[in-house]
Amino acid sequence: MSLKENVLLELNSMQEVELKQVADYLAFLKYSSRRTRTSQVDETEISKLYSEFNDEDSELSEEGMREYANALSLEDTL
Repeated sequence: MSLKENVLLELNSMQEVELKQVADYLAFLKYSSRRTRTSQVDETEISKLYSEFNDEDSELSEEGMREYANALSLEDTL
């Protein structure tokens, strides 16, 4: 008897409560396998995103410095 046939035989003999537990476990196994597949990191993509965010951070900090310098200049004129 194959493993699949054996499992099906066992499932057919289970009560509804036990089947619910098996169904919950199967859902967990599916979730777990999806999570494992998506957890692999593409280092090239991460590097690209890091560079993109770094450029954006630099632009924002430069803009912030310009605003700060303008505010200091305005204070000097008062």
